[in-house]
Amino acid sequence: MQNENSATDHRKIDKDIMSNSELMNLDLEYIWHPCTQMKDHETLPLIPIKNGRGVWLYDFEGNRYLDAISSWWVNLFGHANQKISQAITKQSKELEHVLLAGFTHRPAIELAKKLVEISPKALKKVFFADNGSSAIEVALKMSFHYHKNMGEKRELFLSLTNSYHGETLGALSVGDVWLYKETYKPLLIKNIQTPVPKNQTKEATDEAIQALEAILKKHGKDISAFIVEPLIQGAGGMHIYSSQYLKRAYNLIKTYGIHLIADEIMTGFGRSGTMFASEQAGISPDFMTLSKGITGGFLPLSVVLTTDEIYQAFYCDYEKYKAFLHSHSYTGNPLACSASLATLDIFESEDILKKNRDKSIQILEGLKRFEKLERVKNIRGLGMVFAFDIDGYSPKKRIGLEVYKFGLKNQVLLRPLGNTIYFMPPYIINSDEIELMLGVAFDAIKALKS
Repeated sequence: MQNENSATDHRKIDKDIMSNSELMNLDLEYIWHPCTQMKDHETLPLIPIKNGRGVWLYDFEGNRYLDAISSWWVNLFGHANQKISQAITKQSKELEHVLLAGFTHRPAIELAKKLVEISPKALKKVFFADNGSSAIEVALKMSFHYHKNMGEKRELFLSLTNSYHGETLGALSVGDVWLYKETYKPLLIKNIQTPVPKNQTKEATDEAIQALEAILKKHGKDISAFIVEPLIQGAGGMHIYSSQYLKRAYNLIKTYGIHLIADEIMTGFGRSGTMFASEQAGISPDFMTLSKGITGGFLPLSVVLTTDEIYQAFYCDYEKYKAFLHSHSYTGNPLACSASLATLDIFESEDILKKNRDKSIQILEGLKRFEKLERVKNIRGLGMVFAFDIDGYSPKKRIGLEVYKFGLKNQVLLRPLGNTIYFMPPYIINSDEIELMLGVAFDAIKALKS
């Protein structure tokens, strides 16, 4: 009987133009949403989206919402971007998917070549996965396995306080956002943390480096890799630290034979102001993980770039425990690779990084008006990432939720991180849209009750 009802509902969705409320009710009957307390939706309406164009999302009743967070940081060049869409359509008529074990295809080869060409110089090999957390898992396993192949036992990982690297078990292990991690502590791999610099000052950098030195003296020979979000900690409240810390930390860990994993899943593809945040520290990590913006927000894809030295440690006549046996069914998917190639072509043909610098200046200038709001603290920005904190409210008041609801009523999708309000719009946002985004956020803060 339940299957019959489901079939009826499916036909109705395909056949009829439905209202937001009808779709919301069907959704709540069947879907368990990510990062969501579903009970909230007893009072907070879900918003069914019918289509998207540029920075805008449109629901089934004609309302529109400026996507100020690039739909979880993935959409770089606007929804329904014609160039990326056409690349996927063309590829779909030739090859939709083939296994990447024993077979290959042109989009994967072209993408791997292009990524190596634009990445830090030591990175020469590309391993494909299909989402950010999976890329982290790959990098952690590769690092540990490399040391094992070299005759070393290094069972410990090192990460920064306040960090976030994903929600699979390995990725959770090296993160530090208690909301995601606390429940699963008994399941996690061995990890220790070193303090992230409190801010971008030299004093904060010196203090954090001293703490790192102390940890390395005690545990350096046991640590496989140090994993960082270069320069910007995303889910940790858009915390920004100095490139000098990254450079000095890199030089320190190298003296202990420790790998550096640069988690550029959020910071990559121009978000930090350069193509990759690691560039600003002048370093070439041992591993670099990429996802999110890699396909312009169209399809799931991730990669791990690594060095020839690490690759060679696994290169041998087949030995059961030396080969890197890790795979995903959709590894190197041709459609996703084609989307990524189109995305990279937009960067090159339209000088996106230069255009972003001009937009960054406008947004930072626009944020100055927030200084007059008493509860707004720590206004900050780097590249195309901007944030400020709302001070003086208990987390129990869920002030971020109030800002979110105000934004939706006024055509802007904001999704705060606790009491941190941030902006990560698509790169195609124009001056008028920037003003709307900032204006609605400003009014939302003014409307908060004491």
